[in-house]
Amino acid sequence: MCRSAMLGDVPRTTARPYRSLKLPELSCPFPSEVNPHVERVDKETIGWAVESGLLEGAEMVVRYRQARYGLLGARTYPYADYTMLRLATDWCVWLFAFDDVFCETDRHAAEIARTLPQFVAVLDGIEGCGPVDNVFARALREIKCRIAENGDADQLDRWCGVVKDYLFAQVWEAANRQDAVVPTLADYILMRRRTGAMLTVFALIDVAAGYRLTPQEWRHPDVRAITESANDVVVWDNDLISYAKESGAGNSVNNLVNVLARHRGHSCQEAMDEVGAMRDRAVARMVKLRGSLSRLDSKAVDAYVRGLEYWISGSIDYSMTSPRYTIAWQDRQDETPLAG
Repeated sequence: MCRSAMLGDVPRTTARPYRSLKLPELSCPFPSEVNPHVERVDKETIGWAVESGLLEGAEMVVRYRQARYGLLGARTYPYADYTMLRLATDWCVWLFAFDDVFCETDRHAAEIARTLPQFVAVLDGIEGCGPVDNVFARALREIKCRIAENGDADQLDRWCGVVKDYLFAQVWEAANRQDAVVPTLADYILMRRRTGAMLTVFALIDVAAGYRLTPQEWRHPDVRAITESANDVVVWDNDLISYAKESGAGNSVNNLVNVLARHRGHSCQEAMDEVGAMRDRAVARMVKLRGSLSRLDSKAVDAYVRGLEYWISGSIDYSMTSPRYTIAWQDRQDETPLAG
């Protein structure tokens, strides 16, 4: 059971918090498990990323092997069989690589926007729009084909739709970086639900679990509400955990800690504490909604809700020990104040 987690749980050899900063405790009342296929998938998913051309250079390959993204997939989809775990984990690695190449760099909004036609053509199945020469677009096409083989048309359409939302939202993030604009809190919350890509991984839950949410179930108000709350928890937790990684980079404007510090005049610690309180309220909403959704007596809905809960616990358990995040906390010795 993943009841709570703090960066202090990470061994001192891999993480050391800023002298004057303390991450809020990340409460988690949801179960935590690991898929038995973890070791095989962890090895194969990096091989797939290398063969697909997603990783730029030997150093990036080493970093991705050390990050053990297969463990993230195994913790967030512990119920999946081998085929579906590979699919879900490969998609997560695609997202991490896209983030590193396009979203954690100084690439301008216009440069990202110019790559969108190939992605949209792949997702919409449009032929005759020119060659698909972007390595991410080619890998996206492969992932789409694998989802089509394992899910139905509604599941595929749902995934394609939220992937397009994610991609277009990256242009908004890039514009913020380019112009050094800290978005308003309302704008940030709205767009973070898209830039975080969580809807794209949530869309694979019923596919990976071997169920099918009907369109009526997917549109049920309580299903939409628990999805939104789970989305908020994961991305806000990520903003806290990745603060050290992002605070010295251009993408620091796209972090909830910075947004609260800028627009509410908080210190960095006060902003972190408020994010912690916000995510705790979202967790409480999930627990309340779970009770009402259980009364629908739908195996597909029950499996989907469990999948959301595994994403909360799994992302916390993974992130607290992943060098993708912990090394940055180790490297930073002093608090970096955020402008008020």
